[in-house]
Order: sequence, then structure tokens, then C-alpha cells
Amino acid sequence: MKQGPLAELLIERYESMPRQLQMASRYVLDHPDDVALMSMREQANRAGVSHSTMMRLARTLGLKSYEDIRALYARELRNPHAEIELSAPVDIGGDDQGLFSRIGSMSDTLAAQIASLGEYVSAKQLLAAGDALAGARRLFCLGGQAEHAVAHHFAHTLSFLGEDVILLDSGGGTGVEPLRHAGAGDAILVVGLEPYARTSVEIARKAADLGVTLVAVTDSPVSPLARVAHHSLIVTARSQSGFRSVVPAVAAGELLVGLIADQRGIDVEGALSRAKEELAAFEVYWKP
Repeated sequence: MKQGPLAELLIERYESMPRQLQMASRYVLDHPDDVALMSMREQANRAGVSHSTMMRLARTLGLKSYEDIRALYARELRNPHAEIELSAPVDIGGDDQGLFSRIGSMSDTLAAQIASLGEYVSAKQLLAAGDALAGARRLFCLGGQAEHAVAHHFAHTLSFLGEDVILLDSGGGTGVEPLRHAGAGDAILVVGLEPYARTSVEIARKAADLGVTLVAVTDSPVSPLARVAHHSLIVTARSQSGFRSVVPAVAAGELLVGLIADQRGIDVEGALSRAKEELAAFEVYWKP
């Protein structure tokens, strides 16, 4: 079988690698021509790992990025006798091996959860939710407990693009007041993960009763938010550390902001530049 330029090093270090890196290494060993000719993401899909695992494999071998691996294999195709030089491989043996594997597994899980938002079902949910939010007269958003950070990031990012969005502060006891004059034509994004914040569910139901279009970012199609929402985007909240992860929900919020910007024809670079200049005039940013 044909061997690539990193075959000996991969074989030498294979047994000391975490399982995900072993899967990536096995693909590189078995498909040297594909490494040179196919994109990293396509290789990751075929190897059954995340693209971040392929990048970690490169760093483990003493390279800066996976593109460096592809370049080595492309050069091997052109000149099979070329010599290669590598910096010292990252040491993943000894007492740190278990922690290295743990970190790699956690990051792979997060990367896979975010990548799943691009799959067909989630993408359809995102497009429908994005259309509903982009077409709204007024935008509201809400998240209780840890999910407040997700709603805040959504509102903050849109505000930087010059868009008005009202962040409802359920914790301050005034969560429902800005909804007094809301109704048909308005939309609200509500973020809720199990265990669901009671106030978030109650405000979401009130908004739906007022005729406000409700978009829910939640973790189950039968969650109390999904049951009353016009559009639901289902994300996972599982993590390998046992706590709830809001990372996929944050990613969903950012994707929705991008869709809103596209639908409304916002010049993102121009809007961000103007916002930074305006805030700089108020000395918001630190200067040395």
C-alpha cells in the first residue's frame, strides 16, 4: 500500500493518541492521495471526526495547521522523493495523556454540536426562524438564568449592526412591561433549556397570546417553549462535563443574526465600523 510522507510518524505515535486522533490518523494513513486532493472538512467527514480533530492532529505532529499536512502530501504527489522537515511533535504521553484526551473529546463534542446546525433539518429551522425575525416590525428577545447570556449576545450583536432589539430582563422583574404594546407584526426570540425558567415560559406564552411571532431556541420539540412557538430551533444542551452547555444556543443566535442581516440587506462591515467609531467617541474602549 502507498505510504504518505507522515506515515512513519503517525504509526510511531498512533498508540499514544486519543481515539479521535487515532481515527483521523487512520484516514491519513489509508488515503494519502485524498489528503492532498480533498478539503479538510470532507476528509473529516469521511474519517468520522470533526474538522477540529484534523487540526489537532496537525499540531500533534508539530505542524501549524492541517493545510500544512495537505501541502506535504501534495508535494509528495508531485515529487515522491522530496524530504520533509518537522518541528518537534507535541508530547501527549505520560500523566497528561488522559487530560489531553479529555479536552480533545470535549472540544470535538462541541464542534459536532455546532456543525449539526448546518444539517438539513436544523438549516430549515434556521431559515424559517430567520425569515420570521427579519420580517418583524419590532424585535424582542429573552433568556432566563444561563440563557440570558445567549439572549444578551443576540441583542448586543444586532445593536452593533444598527438594529433595534429589546432585551427583556426577566431577572429585574420588568420582563413583560416592554410587551404592553406588542402584537401582530412583532417577533420575539426566547431561549430556554431544561430545566426551563418559569418566567421565560410565562412571558413567552403572554407574547404568543398578544399575537407576537415566537421563535424558540430550545432543546426539545416538546419543551414548553416549543409547544407555543411559531418556529423552533432545536439545539443540544448536553456536555461531557455534566453541566448544561449554552455553546450551541449561542451559535444558533449568531446564525440568526447573520440571516437577519442578509434578509435586511445590512452592510455588516460598514455597520460595525460605524458602531466602533461611535463607541470610541464615548471612550468605551481601553487605550494604552
